[in-house]
Amino acid sequence: MYQYDELDQAFIEQRVAEFRDQTRRHLAGELSEDEFRPLRLRNGLYLQRHAPMLRIAIPYGLLAARQLAALAAISRRYDRGYGHFTTRQNLQLNWPRLADVPDILAELASVQMHAIQTSGNCVRNVTADHLAGINPEEVDDPRPYCEIIRQWGTQHPEFTYLPRKFKIAVTGAPEDRAASQVHDIGLHLKRDADGGLGFTVLVGGGLGRAPMIGHVIREFLPLADLLGYLEAILRVYNRHGRRDNIHKARIKVLVKSLGPATFREQVETQWRSRSAHATPLLPEQIERARAYFRPQPYAALPDLDVAAGREAAFLAWYRYNTRAHRVPGYRAVFVSLKAHGQSPGDMTAQQMESVAALAEAVSFGLVRVTHGQNLLLADVRQSDLQEVWLKLKELGLATPNIGTLTDIIACPGLDFCSLANAGTLGLTKQIQERFDDLDYLYDLGQIEIKISGCMNGCGHHHVGHIGILGVEKRGEEWYQLTLGGSANGFTALGEVIGPSLPRDEVAGAIERIMETYRALRDEGERFIDTLRRVGLEPFRERVYAPHPAAA
Repeated sequence: MYQYDELDQAFIEQRVAEFRDQTRRHLAGELSEDEFRPLRLRNGLYLQRHAPMLRIAIPYGLLAARQLAALAAISRRYDRGYGHFTTRQNLQLNWPRLADVPDILAELASVQMHAIQTSGNCVRNVTADHLAGINPEEVDDPRPYCEIIRQWGTQHPEFTYLPRKFKIAVTGAPEDRAASQVHDIGLHLKRDADGGLGFTVLVGGGLGRAPMIGHVIREFLPLADLLGYLEAILRVYNRHGRRDNIHKARIKVLVKSLGPATFREQVETQWRSRSAHATPLLPEQIERARAYFRPQPYAALPDLDVAAGREAAFLAWYRYNTRAHRVPGYRAVFVSLKAHGQSPGDMTAQQMESVAALAEAVSFGLVRVTHGQNLLLADVRQSDLQEVWLKLKELGLATPNIGTLTDIIACPGLDFCSLANAGTLGLTKQIQERFDDLDYLYDLGQIEIKISGCMNGCGHHHVGHIGILGVEKRGEEWYQLTLGGSANGFTALGEVIGPSLPRDEVAGAIERIMETYRALRDEGERFIDTLRRVGLEPFRERVYAPHPAAA
């Protein structure tokens, strides 16, 4: 993974010192809240319902074990002993004291971490496929390019105050595990007819109040032109993006208003006009970034028959919570943060410390954060899988449900967020309780439920196979259901199926949706495929038909 050099470390430490002084002046009454607000946002600090929230950057989701251990210590010392992992592969602390935040940032700096540009109208944390570098189907490892973009975008003088926040995702495999088509910019690694490496460039994706899928504006962009083309996109956005209306400020609105073809032409014109003066991304710069992500020193191992003679509980975990690795004898292992009855993405300090120690022992000291709010040990020897399973089970992190209905993505909702209209965490637990029978869960197959507490869509409900949006009605929490969303490969936005439901009816509605699916599916057919084949109407009729619970 990337390691700070002296300039990186000096820059981060200087920022900590600056924010320490800014916080001191604010607490002393020398800086008003209006004056302090842009300063705290530039350092990842929000004001939520009950306390400040600090969002810590985890570039492209990659953590060293020592960094995870440091996050554990920080959450225990300055918070309530846990952290929340997000869909952007970051970590949020929900209960720090404002006066303690400079000390938190100083401790983060000591392990080469920070909270810069995790908020504000700037280029946010760049995200990537959590199977990067180990996926057998990968065109190329996206992480070196994420690191190049991170270095380019951090404190870029032109793009620190954009019309609105800006998110970039990079993926190198056919399956889009980074939800790149609903980002402001999505970059897909590909090869041209001559085998040259480059990117397909998508622009204008995003969720929130006006969800949109990104448009391809360049089928193939050579590697050397990456930063120049990104600058061209951002210059067009910076010049023409709306600043008078926060709800119309994202680049997706600009792309829609101009039309993808006109937007593409403006980007191409800007790029061509600057290309004679732009410095290309040189091969030696790319190789320097690649050097930080060289393959681990894998042993020459045979693939094992891991299933032979194992108990059923281990086999279920192996099937659902591990994935193939491109190197024989190894397996990628999910650390499930979706134990039934627990809030998705939450992890205690003790669990973080234990997983950090486990990563040191069995996965080259590295841990990855996934878009789906779980963790991943990417490089586990197959011979160690039994030991890893037992340890994760002891920690409550081995629920065999990755990719199933209870592997729910959810934002913190009304429990924490000042923008939310409804709770998400209690609803998640209700759904988990309703579908706690693992055999029934496995029979349903791959299903994605995503829950957001408001229209900002931080839980990505728009692209859930089943999406749930919290709404407020006369001071009460209600929930709107959408069906048919997807974000990996065949990206689609879900459709609202009918009127919103009160909280205590949502789990029952999902159960009726599942029973309809079981009645209509062809053998081996996934829920999303059945839904696309038969349409929404059978599910809508079943959800809103009179039933005993409503009688």
